[in-house]
Amino acid sequence: NIHYWSVIWGVLGDSLTVLRSPPYVTFQDGQWPISGEKVPDLVALTMGFSIREDLDWPGLAAGSLFQRPRANALIVVRGLDTLDFPKNISSYPLENPVPFTLDSVANTVHTLFADSTPVVLQLAPSEERLYMMGMANTVFEDLPVTLQQIRGRLSQDGSVLTSLPLISLSRNNEADLLFLSEVQVLYDISALLQKHKHLAKDPAPDLYSLELAGLEEIVRRYGTDSPQFADATRILTSALQKFADDVANVYANNAVVEVVTVKTFEAPLTRKSRSILQTTNEGSLYNLAYKYDYDYAVVFNIVLWLMIVLALAVIVISYNLWNMDPGYDSIIYRMTNQKIRLD
Repeated sequence: NIHYWSVIWGVLGDSLTVLRSPPYVTFQDGQWPISGEKVPDLVALTMGFSIREDLDWPGLAAGSLFQRPRANALIVVRGLDTLDFPKNISSYPLENPVPFTLDSVANTVHTLFADSTPVVLQLAPSEERLYMMGMANTVFEDLPVTLQQIRGRLSQDGSVLTSLPLISLSRNNEADLLFLSEVQVLYDISALLQKHKHLAKDPAPDLYSLELAGLEEIVRRYGTDSPQFADATRILTSALQKFADDVANVYANNAVVEVVTVKTFEAPLTRKSRSILQTTNEGSLYNLAYKYDYDYAVVFNIVLWLMIVLALAVIVISYNLWNMDPGYDSIIYRMTNQKIRLD
C-alpha cells in the first residue's frame, strides 16, 4: 500500500502543504518553519537533485538513493494563509514569504536530461506568465493560458461555470471570473495529463509550477468575512485536492504535490517570459563576464588532467618510436629480414 505524507499547518500564518508524496520521500511531523526563499531548494531535494547550499531543515528526511519522484507540482495560492485540507496531515509554517520561482529547478532538469523530453510548465494565469519546455509544448498545446483564452474556455460546455456550485460567486463579476479562470486552468491541466499518461514512462522527471492570484482579488473585492470568500476557498480546496489526485494517478503515486499559501508576498515579483534557448548577459552594459556555474571547478579539473595525461602519453609514445630499432623492435622488419636471408 502507498502511504502519503501530507502537511497542513495548525498555526496561523503562511504555510506549505504537501498534498502528495511517494513513500520514499518522507516529510517529518513537526512545526519546523521554512523560509520562502528555500522552497525551490526543497523542491530540488524532493526530486533528488543537489543544491548549492545545504538545506538545514529537519522537515524533509533523507531520501532513497535509487528512487526519485517522476514529477513535482507546486501551486502557489495568494490571498490567504492556509486552506482547510483534511486534518490527517501535519504542518510546517512558512516564514519570510518572498517571491520565488522554480527557474533553478527547471534549469537543472534541462541540464541533466537534455537528451530526454521532460515536461516543464510554469504558469501564472492572472499575470499571463508562461514558460514551457520539452514535451509541455505538445501536451499543453491546447491549454488556454491567456485571460482571453480562458474566458473563452469558460463559455464552452463542461466548464467550471456549469459543473461547479458557484452559489454566491457571479459569472458577471470581474474578480469572480478571474478566480474561476484559474480553477478552470487546474481542471484543464488535470484533463490533459489524464490523456497523456505515457509521461510517467519517460526517464526525465517533470516539473509543474502554478501561481494563482484569483483568491487575492476575491479578498480585495469582498473581504475575508464574505460568503464569496467562503465559497471560493471551498471550490479552490476541492480543485487542488482533485488536481493532486490526478497527478498522483498519472504518475502512479510517484509524484510530489505541494501547495504554498501566502496572504501577500513581501516584495513584488517581476519576471519576463523567457526561453531556455535564449542566453542573455545582464552585465553587457559594463562588459562583465558571465557568472561561473557551481560545477565549473569540477569540469575544469576533468579537462585539465585529461589534457595533461594525453600530452604525457603523446610524449612517451613519440620518444619510444624515435628510439626504436626497426631490426629488433618491429616484427614487420624482423620477418622481412628473415625472408631476405632465406631467398
